[in-house]
Amino acid sequence: MRIKSFTADPVAIGDYGPVETETGERRFAVMVVGQTKGAVIARLDGVTGRDAAEGLKGVRLYVPRDRLPETAEDEFLYTDLVGLQAEDGSGRVLGRVRGVFDFGAGDVLDVTGPEGSLMVPFTRQAVPEVDVANGRLVIHPPAFAEDEDGRDEDEPA
Repeated sequence: MRIKSFTADPVAIGDYGPVETETGERRFAVMVVGQTKGAVIARLDGVTGRDAAEGLKGVRLYVPRDRLPETAEDEFLYTDLVGLQAEDGSGRVLGRVRGVFDFGAGDVLDVTGPEGSLMVPFTRQAVPEVDVANGRLVIHPPAFAEDEDGRDEDEPA
């Protein structure tokens, strides 16, 4: 099977013990047998044959958080960031982190709140404080870019 691994070293996915479905109903031991661009090639215990493998296509597999390695002081796992309350520098709540994405230029936080969705680069400048233990982070959202005629993007012509 092809597995997109989100571990620092993709082939290390087999070192964390069994992976499980989001509900935890199914568990599979992983044996990595190779690597390809963007994925590892692996065998899952109990998945024999092409039809069984096709039945798992698109299924998200997880390693329980308690089996993942400890992180350094300024290092965070995506799962640690999702759900954190996002505040501005004055403590005003802007929303919650709905997801973390990497579109190729670095990690970006998707913050959703009462005023809509906001994409914030996950840099020390834009996110100066992350307090996982208290379920919050501070963001300094980037300023909106102006169009060539001097209007904000959202401003009508």
